[in-house]
Amino acid sequence: MSNLVAIGLRAKTARAIAVVLGGPAGAPVVLHKTEIKLIDPKVPATAQPCHVIMDLPWPQWPKAVNKSAQAIERVAAKALAKMIEELEANGNKVIGVGVVGAPDRELARIGNPHIRAHAGEGILFRRALEVGAEANRLKWQNFSDRDFDQAAAAVVGGDYSKMKRNLDDLRQSVAAPWRADEKQAAMAAWVVLHA
Repeated sequence: MSNLVAIGLRAKTARAIAVVLGGPAGAPVVLHKTEIKLIDPKVPATAQPCHVIMDLPWPQWPKAVNKSAQAIERVAAKALAKMIEELEANGNKVIGVGVVGAPDRELARIGNPHIRAHAGEGILFRRALEVGAEANRLKWQNFSDRDFDQAAAAVVGGDYSKMKRNLDDLRQSVAAPWRADEKQAAMAAWVVLHA
C-alpha cells in the first residue's frame, strides 16, 4: 500500500472537517477523520470575526477583521502542522490538501450586514486553511462548496463519476457522522491524491 496521503478540509465557521485518505489513488481508504477547531481562545472574536464587526461601515471591515483573521490563520497552520506530524510519525507522506469552502465574492455588494458577515466568515475560514497549508509548505487546491462536483470533475475527468459512486464505501472504516461535509472533505482529499 502506498504511503502517500492527502488531507481534505471542509471549511466551516470556527472549524473544519478533516478527512485524510491514503492508499492507491483508485481505491483509497480513510486513515483519519476529525474536526479542527479554528478559534484562538485568547482572541474571542475569532469565533465569529465578521459578526463582531458587522455594524461598522463596510470600508472599515478589512482592517477591523485583520487581527482575528491572522489569529485564525495561525491556529489553522498549527493544527495542520500537528496533523502532518502525526501522519508522518506513522510513515505517511502528505502530498497535499484539498480545501472546500465558500467561494470568493464581492462582499461590498452585499447590502445586509448580517448576510455579509456570514459570507465574509465563509471566505475567511476557507482562506485561513489555505494559508495554513502554505505555511506547512503543502500544495493545496480549493473548491467552491457551491459547484464542488463540477470543479472536482474538471480535475479528475472521467474517473469522477466512479469516485462519486464509491464515496459512501469510504465511510465503512470510520465512525459516524458521514454527512455532506465529511463527504466533501473526503472527495477533496481523493481529488488531490488522484491528481
